[in-house]
Amino acid sequence: MEEVDNLDKYDILEEVGKGAYGVVYKARDVLTNDIVALKKIDLGQGGGGVPSSALREISILKEMDHENIVRLKDVVHNKKSLYLVLEYLDLDLKKYMDTCPELATDRRVIKVALMWWDNSVKLQEVIIFSLLQTFLYQILRGVTYCHSHRVLHRDLKPQNLLIDCRTNTLKIVDFGLARAFGIPLRQYTPEVATLGYRAPEILLGTHQYSTPVDVWSVGCIFAEMVKRRPLFCGDSEIEHLLNVFGCLGTPNEETWPGVTSLSDFRLSFPKWPPKELETLVPGLEQAGVDLLSKMLCLDPIRRITAQNALAHEYFKE
Repeated sequence: MEEVDNLDKYDILEEVGKGAYGVVYKARDVLTNDIVALKKIDLGQGGGGVPSSALREISILKEMDHENIVRLKDVVHNKKSLYLVLEYLDLDLKKYMDTCPELATDRRVIKVALMWWDNSVKLQEVIIFSLLQTFLYQILRGVTYCHSHRVLHRDLKPQNLLIDCRTNTLKIVDFGLARAFGIPLRQYTPEVATLGYRAPEILLGTHQYSTPVDVWSVGCIFAEMVKRRPLFCGDSEIEHLLNVFGCLGTPNEETWPGVTSLSDFRLSFPKWPPKELETLVPGLEQAGVDLLSKMLCLDPIRRITAQNALAHEYFKE
């Protein structure tokens, strides 16, 4: 890392975000005039050490190279703080939904130019989507890329999806909870993912989970883009879990083999039948309902993969 006194390479313009991770600033690179985002991470008293979440995020982002993953441009630090220099995007999906109520009903057709490298050849594909499809497709492309590089994001939510409003390009950010995964599955902590987007297998106490947890989160985001409010709510883990079961049905050994052996499953859970997704997420066309049902499958083994979701008929209409 480069030692930078007072961040003299960057002119800080304004604070644009704050969270448990630290503060994010909009800044200008004084040499190139480029607008960037500076993610400030405090090092503690006397610069006592870089948090493990920051080390994970840096190591993962250095390996990521995809148009739907935020780009890490640099890492700089002074005695008190570490700064991740990231490409700057206008706003997150949560703010976009709050300020653009037409997202779910916008039927404008949008040409999405997707570019990638394949065996050193630059390819481009132009797809025509509605605005909602545009964002969902890009989320799934970014997640598919992460999973193909053996990375679980583990905290997908609208606030961690940034949008360039000029091009409708969406990028996944905040890899502080991300993990590399392998086979056989390792044991992971269950305290991941914001509650409203946390997969049921995690809520039921499993320590062995994999890529389906990210797909569940994307399904929750998909429903929220349509409804413009979260599909599942709850102030505690058990309240949230029962809300999920109340909507999708209480699982059993027939619908989810092995569920009763999970540490936090209780035979005393109310036995709810599943509700129709069409009534839970009104206004979504049939192909979209089918895709959503596959993403919100309670059994992670039977949950659709991000890659297979990209090939779903919802994106061919």
